[in-house]
Amino acid sequence: MYTSGALILTDDGDFVYKITHPKHEITKTYSVTLKGVITKDDISQLEEGVIIDENYKTRSANVKILKIDKENNQSRILITIHEGKNRQVRKMCNAINKKVLALHRSKIGNIDVKDIELGKWRYLTKNEVNELAGIK
Repeated sequence: MYTSGALILTDDGDFVYKITHPKHEITKTYSVTLKGVITKDDISQLEEGVIIDENYKTRSANVKILKIDKENNQSRILITIHEGKNRQVRKMCNAINKKVLALHRSKIGNIDVKDIELGKWRYLTKNEVNELAGIK
């Protein structure tokens, strides 16, 4: 709920592994709307990695503040990660005591959904598949 954006549907387990395993360093980029005003300390924590799932420290993330709305007590950030644990971005934000109000995965690797209407889909091109899979 309150999540939108890029999904890749496939029945190819090897391809999924190449996209999701952190060692392949396929980035996932999210626009995240948070309850509360994000601080530089919060950003530093996310960038350095936070503890989720009781004992797992996330890898470093790239975080950029897009907007801070003090009047409505909300912030919007862009966060890029190489991992893809279940509900990871939500858990990372929870670790810095920020509740996610909306989450949008805007990119997986170089696949960007900015030109795709909400609720629409398209096939990946052969070049996109090869690039994600690390095939030259």
